[in-house]
Amino acid sequence: MSKRPIVLFAALAAFAMLVAGCGSGGDSSESTSSLTKAEFVKQGNAICAKGNKEIQEGFEEFEQEVGSQKQPTKAQLTEAIETIVLPAVRQQVEGVKDLGAPSGEEAKVEAITDAAEEALEKGEEDPASLTTEKADPFAKANELANEYGLVKCGE
Repeated sequence: MSKRPIVLFAALAAFAMLVAGCGSGGDSSESTSSLTKAEFVKQGNAICAKGNKEIQEGFEEFEQEVGSQKQPTKAQLTEAIETIVLPAVRQQVEGVKDLGAPSGEEAKVEAITDAAEEALEKGEEDPASLTTEKADPFAKANELANEYGLVKCGE
């Protein structure tokens, strides 16, 4: 596989994992948890680290199936997005949402969640769009998550 798809996979995995760092969505008054911000960040980063590993393993399997000397087609890359990245990211978002936003942090967590959900929905509607090097739909969620301390979600 050429270096360009590998770099693309790494970039997709990185911004996809930031989505996993999202906290709760919906009515913030219902999502408050008893976790402190430090506990939330620690557990959110653990979820992201696990998801990073799963996505990496999925891409390694994909690379073996495609062949190390073969350039994957756009259709193959789209399939990888649909079968590896998007389901894993959706699962991670839900896992972190289940943590609930720390008391007093609801607005910050909701901003991350809203940005991530919007980007994830765009990716689910048009997975092929994530195979190009256009603007990163997860950029806003990534920035907000990093500022919040969810650094594992950007790896």
